[in-house]
Amino acid sequence: MIRLQIQSDTKENAMDIVQTAISAEIKRLEIGLHKTEKQIKRFEKEYNVSSDTFQKEVTAEDLKGKDREYIEWTGELKVRERILKDLRNLKDIQYVAQ
Repeated sequence: MIRLQIQSDTKENAMDIVQTAISAEIKRLEIGLHKTEKQIKRFEKEYNVSSDTFQKEVTAEDLKGKDREYIEWTGELKVRERILKDLRNLKDIQYVAQ
């Protein structure tokens, strides 16, 4: 859990500003996740194999696009992992105002 404590010397509501910025980042990440999932599903459909199986059993030589496709698919999986981690962290933030 992340606990975010916000203090402000101005009359502006700093809490609202921070929450709005974090909400915008969550939305941006969700859009990115959707695009990444779409790319992953395209590879899974094209090769009729799950990404788990791909990671365990497939080599670049097994793919039509060889190294390029292998790197793309692996990259999309790593991007998805990172986005999911960031989303969990941002959604888990607890705000504490003072």
